[in-house]
Amino acid sequence: MTHAEGRKPIVAGIDPDPGRRTALAWAADEAHRRRLPLLLVLAQNVPTPGYRPVGGRPSWEEWNEALHATGNHVLKEAVIFVESRHPQVRVSGLLAEGHPAWVLREQAQNATQVVLGSWHLSAVQELFASTAVALPLIAHAPCPVVVVPQPENSAQPQPYFVVGVDGSPQSAGAVDFALEEAALRGAALRAVYVWHPPRLGVLDEEATVEECRRLLSETVTVRAAAHPEVELHQEVVRGHPVQVLTQVSEDALGLVVGTRGHGGFTGMLLGSVSQGVLHDAPCPVITVPYAHDQ
Repeated sequence: MTHAEGRKPIVAGIDPDPGRRTALAWAADEAHRRRLPLLLVLAQNVPTPGYRPVGGRPSWEEWNEALHATGNHVLKEAVIFVESRHPQVRVSGLLAEGHPAWVLREQAQNATQVVLGSWHLSAVQELFASTAVALPLIAHAPCPVVVVPQPENSAQPQPYFVVGVDGSPQSAGAVDFALEEAALRGAALRAVYVWHPPRLGVLDEEATVEECRRLLSETVTVRAAAHPEVELHQEVVRGHPVQVLTQVSEDALGLVVGTRGHGGFTGMLLGSVSQGVLHDAPCPVITVPYAHDQ
């Protein structure tokens, strides 16, 4: 396999635990399908204050030397894993100092997409684990970000992706990416418009649902023409967007959503739906930024 010069790589955030390879496998497979290079990134924070190993406190130089040696070993093992899975993928490693969210955000500036893992943890644990990396990364990354749960969904007899559509420019970009992913994997695509009725109701519910169908078709149909090989299903479902999208993607290869919002904090930079499915969805969640925001 050959790669065009200058093509942006897929960036994968590496977990130091060798038992957690699901996101790495996802990234390796994606690089193979898209014929792109793969950059493995391991970010190491600075030493914790008060750290004292057995045998006394080493100097900063000794501490960093030991830390870097461990990190290089982890990266080497990850590269071997990718090469054994897809020998033709061009893979390299990067060991960086700093918080993983900051390091991956910097690498995202020159990436086709960024892939990292996630685990269903308690609310307190998530403050210091995968969500603490994923949320600020998604809020600022100029490329799609893929968050892969551990373990990933098993293969289904009829593989499919789900994309959330609300008629906005953000969801239009998500549809384009979802169609591309489905075409690469020979999968179907379920485009879902979730209508969340207001508490006070509407005067003409039937007309409102029909308008939702029009917006869904307007967003999806023209874009689907570029991928006639993808089996497309369009659905308008009543309910809360996070709950509906989580349910319909239970056995999906992935759930694709657009990012929303323009506030000054991470929580404001991401829409409530993006954050909700990131926390609840059992399959890989792919967030796609709006081109204008880039």
